[in-house]
Amino acid sequence: MASIFRLPSRLSRQFFSWRPLFQRPASPVREFSQSNFSLLDSTEKLEEETLSWYSPDDFYPVKIGEVFQSRYQVIGKLGYGGYSTVWLCRDLQQHAYVTLKVFERNSAEGKRETETYHHLNSLPKVDHAGSQLIRKTLDSFQITSAEGNFGCLVHPPLGISLYDFRTQLRAKVLPENIVKLTLIHLLLALDYLHTEAGIIHTDIQEKNIMMAIEDTSILANFEEEEKSSPSPRKIVGDRVIYASRKLRKTKQHGRPTLCDFGQARFGSNNYSGDIQPYIYRAPEVLLRMPWNEKVDIWNVGVLTWDLFQQGHLFYARDSDKKSSDGHHLAEMIAIMGPPPKEMMQNSVYATDFFDGEGNWKGTIDIPPVSLEKLEGNLEGEPQQLFLQFLRKMLTWKPEERESARELLDDPWLRSP
Repeated sequence: MASIFRLPSRLSRQFFSWRPLFQRPASPVREFSQSNFSLLDSTEKLEEETLSWYSPDDFYPVKIGEVFQSRYQVIGKLGYGGYSTVWLCRDLQQHAYVTLKVFERNSAEGKRETETYHHLNSLPKVDHAGSQLIRKTLDSFQITSAEGNFGCLVHPPLGISLYDFRTQLRAKVLPENIVKLTLIHLLLALDYLHTEAGIIHTDIQEKNIMMAIEDTSILANFEEEEKSSPSPRKIVGDRVIYASRKLRKTKQHGRPTLCDFGQARFGSNNYSGDIQPYIYRAPEVLLRMPWNEKVDIWNVGVLTWDLFQQGHLFYARDSDKKSSDGHHLAEMIAIMGPPPKEMMQNSVYATDFFDGEGNWKGTIDIPPVSLEKLEGNLEGEPQQLFLQFLRKMLTWKPEERESARELLDDPWLRSP
């Protein structure tokens, strides 16, 4: 029945400017209590203040109740990251909840993420399931103040991260069927990014995969809780720093969605430089070689282990618990065997760890471990299939790693 009232696409575009005449009027601005909240000790660091690089001038002092762009009213704080704070807002024009991400001042990551979303939004629509498994952006704008410019992105709200979901479980690992479903969604998203969008994510980790919201009543509940029990906060001069409020737990979660494109790259076939969380870093990145989209495939391999096993696949730290390339490479040799000689000859940095024949000369002992010894959840053929799946991603040479599309046909991933 609804299709009877749908204008042909050409007419729809022609009369697009008429639409505001028929829209509901904007919602009134909400009122939030400026009292009855817990005042926290101003000398104790709170949330983004705990970041080692934190500076008050670098983070815009968002206030609950504040309205941006005459449209987005701040309801409460959802969290913070390395270069941003995140807020639940009400879109007063569209009568809907949205998430507002406010980047730190003149943020390079914020600029990169905004450019990546603009690139994604400029692409022609294609019939690819992966395009629906990437976080959408609804709007972008800048806040200009005396301290500088603060970029902002507006997104549809999402629920908890995959990390929060996993760590809430008693076993701290995901059941095998959930691991498979998660990976299918992630690989579909990556296939779209790599083949249709030309984007490399470079930062695939549990905290950057979030669950869609099935029960949207948790958003209204968040607002009601903020009104009835305002968030604890600390006040330093004219700056307010809020404690984050969690969304109410739900029994059902939506599909995993790939987020956070602040480290993404697009526009070239090969790149260089450090990327990825250290323990997820691919061999070619460790060895300071050019890299391409296959770094994402390596990430998926290491992430798969972390989701399904107790602990990380790579520790990559020395006796002082500091990140160590030598320890990291030694662990890779234990898992994958020695690297190809020709690969070592193409890396100047490799001479610190390998001789001219590609033999290990590092001072770190190769640990006596293997995937078979470390894997503790499966036995027999299921274990064999699982490890075969991992080995399609965990290879020294990037060109030997299967693509996201090829991995989607893997027997272990497709097994019941």
